[in-house]
Amino acid sequence: MIEVLVITISNPLLIGVYEKKKLIKEFKLDGKTSDLLPELFKDLLKDYDINKIIYVNSPGSFMAIKVAYLFLKTICITKNIELNAIDGFEFNENSPIKALGKKYFIKIDNEIKVDFLEKDSIICDFKLPMCIEKYNFNKETLPIYNLPAV
Repeated sequence: MIEVLVITISNPLLIGVYEKKKLIKEFKLDGKTSDLLPELFKDLLKDYDINKIIYVNSPGSFMAIKVAYLFLKTICITKNIELNAIDGFEFNENSPIKALGKKYFIKIDNEIKVDFLEKDSIICDFKLPMCIEKYNFNKETLPIYNLPAV
């Protein structure tokens, strides 16, 4: 079984190809999600028989989340591939994620809030896990924006 994990909420974009839940290929791409995903997936769909795509649907760049969702959902519908989602805190050691201006998304006790960073806050880079067996992916894949309406 081939699964692809897509993290587009930060730069570089991280895309991992997993076989039997183990990472077999990793891509780190700098640039715009809208430019990078189509080119990469053209090759991935040619090289692999993908069974599932997982993407990070919260929190982070609204535009990256929207573009990723629309693009990946379209691929999944047309190619009959399962789509799942997960939040980004799973892949950066639960550290704050950039929101707007000087504010960050912070997850405490399964609740995501938007606030300024405390002085001793540590921000970790996103990383693709070597194995995705322990993760609980969500079948509810709509983007979650985590910000109140203005």
